[in-house]
Amino acid sequence: MKNRISLVVISIVILFAMYGLVSKVLLNPSELIKNLAFFLVVGFAIWLIIRRTNKANPEKKEQRAFIKAAKKSKKRLQYKEKTTPKKITGKTTATLKSKKHKRSTSAAHLTVIEGKKGKKKNRASF
Repeated sequence: MKNRISLVVISIVILFAMYGLVSKVLLNPSELIKNLAFFLVVGFAIWLIIRRTNKANPEKKEQRAFIKAAKKSKKRLQYKEKTTPKKITGKTTATLKSKKHKRSTSAAHLTVIEGKKGKKKNRASF
């Protein structure tokens, strides 16, 4: 029932708008162009204001930081792919083995969460 009433109200509003638009075009087209230009300018101003106020949103700053970090990571991976192992001639195998065993740095931002891994659940009790 509510959908029918709202449909009728919306239809009436659209009909009045069409009637007003047609009468404006036929009676005074220059005023219609002025009104449309005014609405466009006001709409653009409102859009600018909304855009400026949403610019300081911290979520967007975090998103920008994430994108920046992703670009840096991508550059780092591309740099690693570009470097190819060179042929080393005239060096002993001992020096080659010592260079191969470089320790990689651990990620400091990762932490271990202690849990109950050793304890088993007593399934007999309910």
